[in-house]
Amino acid sequence: MIYERMRIEYQRIEEEILSIERQLEGLPEGSLTCARNGTHYKWYYSDGHGQIYIPKRNRGFAEQLAMKKYLVLKLKELRNEKRAIESYLEKHDENQNVADELLINNSEYQKLLLPNFKPLTKELQEWEEAPYPVNQKYPQQLIHKTTSGKCVRSKSEAIISTLLSANKIPFRYECELKLGEIIIFPDFTILHPETRKIYYWEHFGRMDDEAYNRNVPIKLQTYISQGIIPSVRLITTYETMKNPLSAETVERIIKEYFL
Repeated sequence: MIYERMRIEYQRIEEEILSIERQLEGLPEGSLTCARNGTHYKWYYSDGHGQIYIPKRNRGFAEQLAMKKYLVLKLKELRNEKRAIESYLEKHDENQNVADELLINNSEYQKLLLPNFKPLTKELQEWEEAPYPVNQKYPQQLIHKTTSGKCVRSKSEAIISTLLSANKIPFRYECELKLGEIIIFPDFTILHPETRKIYYWEHFGRMDDEAYNRNVPIKLQTYISQGIIPSVRLITTYETMKNPLSAETVERIIKEYFL
């Protein structure tokens, strides 16, 4: 989880550094000093050999030098951050997250571990295990077994299910939900273990499929029309073939919302 965030932050910093370097190329040589003179300030230009007073009529020049000073300091901070992240990435153990991988990818371990990942209280267990109306469409697609014993439609949904169970968060898979006159089946209906509020999690797994992604805004608008707002009570995740959902991302979301 931290490794993924660091990689993303490293890329962001690199892009910002390049942007600042381009901006600095268009700014004048030298530096600015703002010296207090009673209740006012005077501006001075320095070329490294001496200082020259900048009259107020040359405010535009002073503004450019001020911007340069800010960007130079910002660039120094970013380069320090970049070096720190580089050090972390170099020392990162690529074999981390093996515990989650054991849960996600090894079905025999999943069976043996299942009793250890029940919700914390009898009330939460009863809610999770109570019968509920489920999606009856395309049962042949339910091919991915999860730690909770449920079968889901995709590897990404299996990751979400497994990590919810690993964190003892009670949930129902594809439980019927009536939104006005429309019936839908959210991927996950989740009961917050402390507040007892209901959350919904929709994973949109084929965003590079044009026919599929045309329906995404419609589904989101259906939720919104009934007061179920994304990032408030509705969690959404997305992926494409080139950008699959990661366990690190799921773990981060679970911690943000439920732990």
